[in-house]
Amino acid sequence: MKKPLVKRHPGNPILTKDDVPYPVATVHNAGIVKHRGRYIMLFRSHRLNGRSIIGLAESRDGFNFSVHPEPFLEPAKEEPFATYEEFGVEDMRICPLAGEYLLTYSAYSRHGVRVALAKTQDFKQVERVALITAADYRNVVIFPQRFGGRYVRLERPHSEISPWSIWIAYSPDLIHWGDARLLMKPLPYHWDEMKIGPGATPLKTDRGWLHIYHGVFSTMDGAIYRLGAALHDLEDPARLIGVADDWILQPEDPWEVTGYVHNVVFTCGAIAEEDGTLKLYWGGADTVMCAGTANIEEIIELCLQSSRAPLHP
Repeated sequence: MKKPLVKRHPGNPILTKDDVPYPVATVHNAGIVKHRGRYIMLFRSHRLNGRSIIGLAESRDGFNFSVHPEPFLEPAKEEPFATYEEFGVEDMRICPLAGEYLLTYSAYSRHGVRVALAKTQDFKQVERVALITAADYRNVVIFPQRFGGRYVRLERPHSEISPWSIWIAYSPDLIHWGDARLLMKPLPYHWDEMKIGPGATPLKTDRGWLHIYHGVFSTMDGAIYRLGAALHDLEDPARLIGVADDWILQPEDPWEVTGYVHNVVFTCGAIAEEDGTLKLYWGGADTVMCAGTANIEEIIELCLQSSRAPLHP
């Protein structure tokens, strides 16, 4: 039997609502980064009123986390953010760039979902910068490098016209974005045929930018969220070198199969270690946080040797 690409951590789930020192119903969909030798996790939780906030947890080894006593980010009380964060803040990604950390997250309100940008240097003070999309957009991840002087992001418009596909866009200042183009689409009768979206912040390797994304398949019993991998060119991230035809992770453990939303593994963060290991983090069933490890070269080989077309007629 072929061994799985992603080896689940034996201590999964690594974080649950019981680890949080304030009342929450869930812990999931966390951005991850290494900061001054420690792993920083910015996780989403549902409050007991059903609306989401972002909490912070720290770890020395990337698996055993302790949660700070207060939330890291709650819906804003000042405009222009307050109107668009009324229903909650969700699914944060962390991008280390130029000595600070760019934070992108979903802002929910009666006007739909938009993506907001904040930044921090120390994970103690956080500054909101701008609302960087119109409605309806989710899942914005920024590359941790500028290309030709411009910032680059992967994004997912919420649209049935070109169903839930991954686009790429550019910015001179992180606030004004454009020159957008379609990059990847769901593949008919494939594990990601319903929708795809950016997942973890892309990781720079010698062979390209490795991006772990999510794909969704619709069944008679509901949707199944899985994780896939794509490799972008180092110099031109709009050029896809390979997109793995197979998924790399699917819901299997009880806390991934059953929970707030059944049959979900959803990533907002991954870390490339110096020894070539990937630490991958995912929310299980929108209820708990899980982790696993993989060999980066093996995932790259899957992208290159068993690749699907990123677009189709």
